[in-house]
Amino acid sequence: MPTDGSNASGRLDLVARGGAGDELGRQIATVAFAFRGYDVTNQGRSHELLEHRAFGPVVRAVLDEASAICSEALGAKIDLAARVRSRSPSTLETYAQDAATIVAMELAQVQLLEEFFGIEIGRACLSFGYSIGEVSALIAAEVYRMDQLLPVVLGLADDTASLMVDTTMGILFTRGPALPIDEVERLSRRISSQGRGLIGLSALLSPNAALLIGQGDTVDQFGLAMTDELTVKASLRRKPNRFPPLHTPLVRKRSIPNRAAVALYNVSGGDQAPSPKLVSCVTGAASYTEWNSREILIDWTDHPQRLWDVIDRTLASETRLIVHVGPEPTLIPATFSRLSENVIEFMRSRRLEHVGRYVIPGLSRHTWLTRMLPAGAALIRAPFVTHLILEDWLVAQDVP
Repeated sequence: MPTDGSNASGRLDLVARGGAGDELGRQIATVAFAFRGYDVTNQGRSHELLEHRAFGPVVRAVLDEASAICSEALGAKIDLAARVRSRSPSTLETYAQDAATIVAMELAQVQLLEEFFGIEIGRACLSFGYSIGEVSALIAAEVYRMDQLLPVVLGLADDTASLMVDTTMGILFTRGPALPIDEVERLSRRISSQGRGLIGLSALLSPNAALLIGQGDTVDQFGLAMTDELTVKASLRRKPNRFPPLHTPLVRKRSIPNRAAVALYNVSGGDQAPSPKLVSCVTGAASYTEWNSREILIDWTDHPQRLWDVIDRTLASETRLIVHVGPEPTLIPATFSRLSENVIEFMRSRRLEHVGRYVIPGLSRHTWLTRMLPAGAALIRAPFVTHLILEDWLVAQDVP
């Protein structure tokens, strides 16, 4: 049995226990902070932190600052604390407010770590963020202040949300081989060129899974054509919920990349490298320097999120604990959980092969993992990395 906090079943070992933050502070040099992005639900336990006797004033101050930024950007009075307190659901109409709430709560959680437990994110091994989470990660790493960067995102939010109305998200995946991404992109461009709507990759979740977002019936067209156009057998599952088509070519219909560029070059900040180093989902690497954040953020608007590359880089680092920041994080923990299960299954099969026994049926379906291991030896660490959901940990603390 593993003795370092891993779970032999392959599920994540989620640390959420009470007591002081001394242990977390001692581990800080081997901690990675993962900031979640926009999702179907975006409140989590934020109301508990806001109503907390000790934490509440800090959380309220950050929400009030974000509310002022949001009110100016949207030209309407916004009270994010009231939304948190009432646990208001996310809708197409509230996308901008939800994005602001996510950023505010992620920054508030990080601030609580520092003020109450003396845990400074700048001393961590690295950080990363999925979608809007990368904005939070940049602010937490002191590349920008919230009042510098958040208005840029909010200034584009209404147009981004308007593009959701006629879009569908699909999860494209295989049960064995890696997805041929060049073929996926080629088919997407062919469908887009028919003039009935745009479709493009939004995220690369793993070697055999990706997210597509398309307008009109383009996702259906992709599903019909992929049997003949892709050299591997793939499945396409449509998600019922609508998501903002950030990180796809669809945002170009509202000139969002160009407008983001103009806005970014008209704000201060961005003149220092992040601390800790920040692995970008735009590039899949620790690409940020003291001068290039604007260029990466422009690409952030219409380039797919390279989450898999970020996970690979994280596992190749000294990271032993991943702290998941934000309200009710799901995507990143779920991705690590699936990887952990696949690695454990792979290792069990290799152990059985070594002793000459029958290999468990079905293991061959993870051919993408078989090809990457041991060449991608860092992946073997997935089951042995511990995970902490920060909002759960904070609520569990006994703070006077």
